[in-house]
Amino acid sequence: MAKQVIISWPISTSHGWGIYGLNLALNWAADRDIELLTAYDCPATDIDPLRASALLPFLKRSVALQEDLRKYANETATAGSLVLTALNDSFYPLPVAHNVTFMGTPTIGVTFFELGLSPAGVQNARTFPCIVVGSNWNALVLQAYGVENVRTVHQGIDPTYFHQAPKINFFGNRFLIFSGGKAEYRKAQDIVLSTFKVFAERHPEAMLVTSWYNPWPDSIRSLDRSQLLTPVPLNSARQLNVAEWADANGISGDRIINLGLVPNHKMPSILREMDVAIFPNRAEGGTNLVAMECMACGLPVVLSRNTGHQDIMFEDACYALEDQRQTRDGFAGYGGVRGWGESQVDELLEQLDRVFHDRAEATRRGKNAARAVGELTWRTTADRMKEIIAAY
Repeated sequence: MAKQVIISWPISTSHGWGIYGLNLALNWAADRDIELLTAYDCPATDIDPLRASALLPFLKRSVALQEDLRKYANETATAGSLVLTALNDSFYPLPVAHNVTFMGTPTIGVTFFELGLSPAGVQNARTFPCIVVGSNWNALVLQAYGVENVRTVHQGIDPTYFHQAPKINFFGNRFLIFSGGKAEYRKAQDIVLSTFKVFAERHPEAMLVTSWYNPWPDSIRSLDRSQLLTPVPLNSARQLNVAEWADANGISGDRIINLGLVPNHKMPSILREMDVAIFPNRAEGGTNLVAMECMACGLPVVLSRNTGHQDIMFEDACYALEDQRQTRDGFAGYGGVRGWGESQVDELLEQLDRVFHDRAEATRRGKNAARAVGELTWRTTADRMKEIIAAY
């Protein structure tokens, strides 16, 4: 008999948690040992018809569960089956459909965090029989607080989408630099743009391609903390106005392509057109899913050596930003957690120049990255989660 498992986050193709949920659902769709549902509202998901057909039983079960939860609106409900619950910064379950706080029998926490734990957060973390985290750094932080019930399960890539393949070369001899991730201080778009300004002056063929959509726009203005650039402007959709921000900092708009929000399965053909991807991120609670997908496509990547990035910095498979200083205002240790780092513009420039001037070496490292990350698939993630579930 299949074991019922409920997740407390959505499925989607537009953000990390949604991609996580979608790929668990797909990889367990034919698994006779697990009957998966989500207690979170299921938005329309842009996937192909075959995958949609495989998900139909999951969606039907989930819709029925969400309807049952209606009677517990704004209250707490407990399921008779195991629940994998997403945790907030206080290690408390995030609400599901109808604003229900949903618990299981038992409840296993799942989290990716970058901030320190409050005393209440530590206490909450200890109440779970198990907490699944997305990086070894997250596990070490929890253990430093005396929380021992921790397992690390890395996110994965879908190798049917993210793999090496020829590029069309839409832009001829232009040198395309990719930067992706939620627009916020932690993701360091201020460092990216500061670096590109200098690099573009040296290399007229360089272009910056951005995918900086943020579904939680209130955090975008955190980019102003560094004071590296002029204050960030927002557009009418409350998203970062990349062209205006670049122009205000002396970068011509024709040197930047802003992709906006792109569904996950449409990214591979875009990534394969790039010459390099850069991630001077200040902190990653997980491994950085976007960076993993770039690596899987064979892109040379530049990674800051801090936090969750360290789990994917395979030997001879990336370009490392080693100089990880504390930030000007101490935010690198924000909330009492150590590990954040401030990548340096000069070092990022140096690594970009290495890629630009030695394409053969960059290609070699990209191939190494693709082989290494190719072992970290969503199938592996699902199998490791299944092992944990089986223990309860």
